[in-house]
Amino acid sequence: MPKTLQISSATFLLLCVVVARAENAYVPNEGSGTVTVIDTATDRQSAASPIPKQGTIGTKLRGVVVDLSGKTLFVVDAVRNVVLAVDTTTGTVKKTFPNIVSAEGIALAPDGKTVTACAEKSNEAVFIDVAALREVFRVKIQGKNPEHCVYSPNGKWLLTSNEESKSIDVIDVAAKQSIAQIKVSGAARGMGFLPDGSAVYVADETSGNVDVIDAGTWRVTKSIPIGLRPAGIIVRADGARVYATAGGDGTVAVIDPKTNTVLATIAVGKRPWNMALTHDGKKLYVANGRSNDVSVIDTGTNAVLHTVAVGFLPWGVAIR
Repeated sequence: MPKTLQISSATFLLLCVVVARAENAYVPNEGSGTVTVIDTATDRQSAASPIPKQGTIGTKLRGVVVDLSGKTLFVVDAVRNVVLAVDTTTGTVKKTFPNIVSAEGIALAPDGKTVTACAEKSNEAVFIDVAALREVFRVKIQGKNPEHCVYSPNGKWLLTSNEESKSIDVIDVAAKQSIAQIKVSGAARGMGFLPDGSAVYVADETSGNVDVIDAGTWRVTKSIPIGLRPAGIIVRADGARVYATAGGDGTVAVIDPKTNTVLATIAVGKRPWNMALTHDGKKLYVANGRSNDVSVIDTGTNAVLHTVAVGFLPWGVAIR
């Protein structure tokens, strides 16, 4: 007769805690110089919020990512031209990376080993080693004013959205060079790849469209109208939905990538900007830059569950 596996009550409780561990949503506030921390289980600010507890850590905080361990937050300070590596437990700055001129977007590589920031004024992508906390190399952009950056799912490509030249640069990460420039329909901002890497969706602020780029040919195959001043893009991990903010309309468009049509439009706060999804894809967090809050959307019903007050001029969200 097989032995029955015995688990103590303490072990069982520990397992439940691990399984049910809440993620945190980190929201950089441009005008406050702080990062708001939201507990995604309760949709309230956590005990760690804000970072720092007193004063500020920056002058104009923008792009934000969290390393795979959840222990280090990388956030752009656009005015001081730096990227800050911040300890998420203590809220203290561990390292400052200088001379990243007027950066805005930042991206974490799929393997978690590299963080890349886009420097708008110097037209560079700056690559930082996460473990060593050191800059490793820079790549010159062909376009002008790179605002956001995103990795392909396999980590081979880094794309930058170039606002001034209305284009996308395709950087071969291993070769450390830009190998293509793609013209899009407007001032390019947020981007997101489908999980299989077959296509990338680009928010074009001035055209009111989301452009769909075929990653095999690096050509625009579709332009989807979503509203006034598209800004942020996020793709669900299962690839079933693409979300795009229309900053001028105060809405989020829900796009079906199979048909490239808008299935729903969700009203949120003022000037919705950048977003993040929980890792189960069930909730979408939208930073509303002009209403100083975050809308929490149930992705199953496309309804706003909560509105969470944050700091002044929230730029985006990172979840870990």
